[in-house]
Amino acid sequence: MIHRLLQDEIHRQLFKGKAIILLGSRQTGKTCLLHALFPNEENVVWLNGDDPGVQSLVSEINTDQWRVVMGSKKILVIDEAQQINNIGLRMKLVTDYLKDVQLVAIGSSAFELADRLNEPLTGRKWEYKIYPLSFREMVDEHGFISERNLLSHRLVYGYYPEVVTSPGDERRVLRTLTDSYLYKDVLTFGGIKKHNKMTILLRALAYQTGLQVSYSELAQTVGIDAKTVESYIDILEKCYIIFRLPSYSRNLRNELKHSRKIYFYDNGIRNAVISNFTPAAQRTDIGALWENYVIAERMKRNAYEGHWSNRYFWRTHKQKEIDYLEECDGRLCAYEFKYNPKKAAKIPKDFAEAYPDALFKEITPANFEEFLLGS
Repeated sequence: MIHRLLQDEIHRQLFKGKAIILLGSRQTGKTCLLHALFPNEENVVWLNGDDPGVQSLVSEINTDQWRVVMGSKKILVIDEAQQINNIGLRMKLVTDYLKDVQLVAIGSSAFELADRLNEPLTGRKWEYKIYPLSFREMVDEHGFISERNLLSHRLVYGYYPEVVTSPGDERRVLRTLTDSYLYKDVLTFGGIKKHNKMTILLRALAYQTGLQVSYSELAQTVGIDAKTVESYIDILEKCYIIFRLPSYSRNLRNELKHSRKIYFYDNGIRNAVISNFTPAAQRTDIGALWENYVIAERMKRNAYEGHWSNRYFWRTHKQKEIDYLEECDGRLCAYEFKYNPKKAAKIPKDFAEAYPDALFKEITPANFEEFLLGS
């Protein structure tokens, strides 16, 4: 199963003189996407950065050697490119001197690849993030009604491609993903020696999904200092396991100005971290799962469809709160997420007075499709 929305966008950018960079965690379908884009593999040179021989070759390669490697082929794909030393400069040679070659690099960590490419490939690349499959893509795959009926299942098991295509075997797949792939990237790329501390931190973050997090409180829980907590969270974010949502503050004195919430890119990974696959109808954390799901899916939707906006939550010291804000083209939109709303959500008075032009809407399972599919 491939990312058709992203496939169409990337296809439009091929052979226009720029490298294509695909970033995302392992097992999100990056390689499958490229096989779909380039079905004629006879015209493709595939290099795997995990191969020591490839690492040795590419890290020191010059322009003439690139021409020998490519021969008459017109597409160069470098998988796990972050494993190769000097990768930015080596790729720059291709984009600058092999004008008829389309270069594509894949990375599973923003540590090595994005940072190394920023300067050498300035103005020479299109960069795309690949997430687990999205609600929109699954609707396109088998229809809205079928996907809507799977909502409670998705809240628990998420959208990783192998999870979606392995009905009945989701738990095993998710445990393999977390143990063999995601933790491997986090520990390897982050150079982390205290493996148990990272595990404790990740579980603590999973239990605090949708809540404000305090680095100092997390430090006490994990048994490390607050600066180390912040650096570990940065590592988890760069490996596409979690993402941060900052607080919004513009007018009120009592608005929180330096707080943050943390969410997981995928509900299934979040639940695997705490080993909890209890069905949605029986969960005590269903509100957190719903909030995480809708925000992550909105993020995918915005990214794939080119809707650029700033994302926040809003809260005051008096505990008045709004789950999610988007600011785009000077317009502020506020959203409350309710899985089982007992009564309609109301916009906090302080917020309404401070931002009278803001749109406010409640998102529930009865109307979420507009939030995730609408323009």
